[in-house]
Amino acid sequence: MSLIQSLRPGGKHGLSSKESRDPIGYAVAALSRLAQSDVLDRVGLRRQAEQAVFTTTRSGFRTITAASRTFAKAGTKGSAGVRPAATAGRGAFDLTPTEDEQMLVDVVTELATEVLRPAAAAADEACAAPEDVLAAGRDVGLPILGLPEALGGISEERSAMAGTLVAEALAHGDMGLAVASLAPGSVATAIGLWGTDAQQQTYLPAFSEDDVPVAAIALTEPTVLFDVMSPSTTATRTDDGFVLNGVKSAVPRGAEAELFVIGASLDGTPALFLVESSTAGIEVVADPAMGVRAAGLTKLDLTDVHVPADALLGATDGSTYAECVRLARIAWCALAVGTGQAVLDYVVPYVKEREAFGEPVAHRQSVAFMVANIAIELQSMRLLTWKAAARAAAGKDFTREVALARKLCADKGMQIGLDGVQLLGGHGFVKEHPVERWYRDLRAIGVMEGAVLV
Repeated sequence: MSLIQSLRPGGKHGLSSKESRDPIGYAVAALSRLAQSDVLDRVGLRRQAEQAVFTTTRSGFRTITAASRTFAKAGTKGSAGVRPAATAGRGAFDLTPTEDEQMLVDVVTELATEVLRPAAAAADEACAAPEDVLAAGRDVGLPILGLPEALGGISEERSAMAGTLVAEALAHGDMGLAVASLAPGSVATAIGLWGTDAQQQTYLPAFSEDDVPVAAIALTEPTVLFDVMSPSTTATRTDDGFVLNGVKSAVPRGAEAELFVIGASLDGTPALFLVESSTAGIEVVADPAMGVRAAGLTKLDLTDVHVPADALLGATDGSTYAECVRLARIAWCALAVGTGQAVLDYVVPYVKEREAFGEPVAHRQSVAFMVANIAIELQSMRLLTWKAAARAAAGKDFTREVALARKLCADKGMQIGLDGVQLLGGHGFVKEHPVERWYRDLRAIGVMEGAVLV
């Protein structure tokens, strides 16, 4: 079964059985749902509500989490969970998306263009993603993108490449809204990759339902010279589980999250823990940042948070944690590529139409060279990111590839944002044009860890 064929929400997301049988039917149906819904009409018309949220976020909030959902324990305790199969190799170095992957990208591109982009400025100001935008993402199956069919997902094979393409397409609309939309599915992906049977059966069914839980991966910490592989947050063993203490930052939608994957040091080695937000000792603090503001970033204060022994996600030797970091870095690289492409697509017509001294500024060599450099660096970022994702999907070691992609995307992504602002001159400094927001978002690539993964 193909990737798009298995995106069959059926009764869950509103596609008929006929529509879910073929890829074209799915793509057309998904686009029709977006076009016929009132999402496009409602996006951007929430000024009073958004202003209230912005005021609250700007002044800061501090709250004890209290999730309404109860995750009933299920599955066989101690048994290994289902793992997605590695993608079959094509026998050649070819990163061209498959037909099904391209159709998925086309659907998500439409979502980014028609829903995310119009809502981006207001969401950035409000430090929150509109529910209409998040609902549109759920309608096209984002929460189950990384799950195999056996767990209620959309693919028979490891979909790191598909996840990378989707993240890139969403970020072309807006990086902050992309992070907000992808965060819950990233937790589902993590449980699908490393969870036990009991963990998968307890948590994953909720992600394939209409009422998808808000969830996030919390790895970043507000410490000087933070090293993601050496978290300051600690996990101490007890007779019946673990006790977590520490602070995590840059957690998307933390105030409304119901489930976290939290990184902590266990016996001197980094490990991951599944923590329900209703657990005593978790306090959420507003943490608005320079960029990625639409993701509703927060801090988590963890004070003597007791979790059971089966909250441990994956191995305790650091291998699971390290793979999580690498997959998250691929996701952030993809977000950088998508945002960088948005910059390029915006500045090219601008410099051709903007005139100075009687001719378009694009006729100036310095301007033309700057635009050309953006295109060159962007393609380099894309190829390195896709190569890392392809190796991850195939089950091969991708440590070197993701390190190269991360370095290039952090450095050149920030430069692309800076050049975009420079090419617009004085217009690049004002919010009338989106380039200043993209510049702020691109600066996050070198500092953000976790939150999303492919």
